[in-house]
Formats: sequence, C-alpha cells, structure tokens
Amino acid sequence: MADQELLNRITTNPKVMTGKPVIRGTRLTVEYILNLLAHDTTVTEILTEYEGLVEADIKACLLFASG
Repeated sequence: MADQELLNRITTNPKVMTGKPVIRGTRLTVEYILNLLAHDTTVTEILTEYEGLVEADIKACLLFASG
C-alpha cells in the first residue's frame, strides 16, 4: 500500500478526540496505538482487541508518527 493510501486512514477533526489524529472511523488515537506498541503489545493483540482494525491501520499510525 502506498504511503498516501496509508495516511488517508488517519484523520483529524476538532470534534473527535479534541482534534488528535485518529484511525478513520474510530476514536482510537495514533498516540494510543503507538503507546500500546511501545509497551510490547503485538499487532495481533491490537487487532484482536479492536475489531474492525486491520494491519494497515497500525502501519498508518507508524507512518503518520514518522512524518
């Protein structure tokens, strides 16, 4: 998946989570996902816990944070 396609999965809206970047269609912030990863939660564990998320959503968070 191209970088721009991944980044399109991340949105910001001042009315959602006080404008923090979130995974499209959710209230899961990029910051929250990165925090889970930093504390050794695996991608598989995240995807299991949050139905509807896909691996590309996690990659999008990482790409967004790197920019």
